[in-house]
Amino acid sequence: MLRVEGLSASYGTVEILHDLDLHIGRGKVVGLVGANAAGKSTLMYSLAGLRTSCRGAITLEHERIEELPAYERVSKGLVLVPERRRLFPFMTVFENLEVGAYPAAARQVRAQTFESVFALLPVLAERRSQVAGSLSGGEQQMLAIGRALMAKPRVLLLDEPTEGLAPIYVKRVFDLIEDLRRTGLTILVVEQSVHHVLRVADHAYVMENGRIVMQGGGADLLKDERLKVAYLGL
Repeated sequence: MLRVEGLSASYGTVEILHDLDLHIGRGKVVGLVGANAAGKSTLMYSLAGLRTSCRGAITLEHERIEELPAYERVSKGLVLVPERRRLFPFMTVFENLEVGAYPAAARQVRAQTFESVFALLPVLAERRSQVAGSLSGGEQQMLAIGRALMAKPRVLLLDEPTEGLAPIYVKRVFDLIEDLRRTGLTILVVEQSVHHVLRVADHAYVMENGRIVMQGGGADLLKDERLKVAYLGL
């Protein structure tokens, strides 16, 4: 569904990512883990078409998209849930979700998508008239994911979805990831909760200093002592 070949990215003159290759299969959950400052969020921004200057190929289901602006990548089905959620705090839950249905194709089925998002995330239905800034951190994260789902993504990019959340909401986020996989959605998730993400990931990549240094099945990497000691400091 998503293929990255020879991707390098920089901020100004500082190169952060170095010649990355990744493959994300259709309907799979792929994890991306590594220490702080490894380049994980830079990769997510680069895929989404934000902030960075890039070289290399990004292919979404056989279509090259690396030259497209961010909004066109969303319309093609590549949707980012950014780190720290980036909601509109003075707009209601319902209004934040409406904003998510930005692409023309998503607007045409917005009513049906509202129903499916509310069924998947009933807390949003209960809070639909509340302003987003009044929600708990966990509820805000559910809203950020719900807003992305309103765009009818084919590939969902989750950047640190459990950052700062209470343990009960960490579990809910990963339960939701598994629910979304069952719908056939393809997901790439960057996550500091290494044990959680490797338990749900079909495949995972380990980054260090802007390079992929290990990859394999999530369950296999979870048992790999080199991963724990050399790259994650566990």
